[in-house]
Amino acid sequence: MPEKPSVPVEWPGKRLGLPYDGPRSIARSGRRIAALAIDFASAAIISAAFFNYEGWASTAIFAVVQIVFLLTLSGSPGHLILGMRVVPLRGGYLGVWRPFTRTILLCLVIPPLIWDKDQRGMHDRLSGTVLVRR
Repeated sequence: MPEKPSVPVEWPGKRLGLPYDGPRSIARSGRRIAALAIDFASAAIISAAFFNYEGWASTAIFAVVQIVFLLTLSGSPGHLILGMRVVPLRGGYLGVWRPFTRTILLCLVIPPLIWDKDQRGMHDRLSGTVLVRR
């Protein structure tokens, strides 16, 4: 009989009550970086097409897309393409303030680079959200 792969004693999200793998498990860094690249590349393309690639325009477009998609679909285009979504830590509706807070902190660049043991950036911790796999 083939052996089942062993589950580690600790994993990102265990303290939050999330599974090791599969739906609702913490989205790992590779997916997160790829989703961010998709989102920022699309914002840069729109900025180049309509605003002569002004730096402020790319950031503004990125922020607006993040907020609109988080409010309506619980994830940015990059998140959705790669099978992730943003959920409130305590469950329920994401609400209105969380997408705004999360996006503002994400645009500041430093908060997403500071992670905890559960691989949640400061932008997720301060907004009470977690990025999970769908």
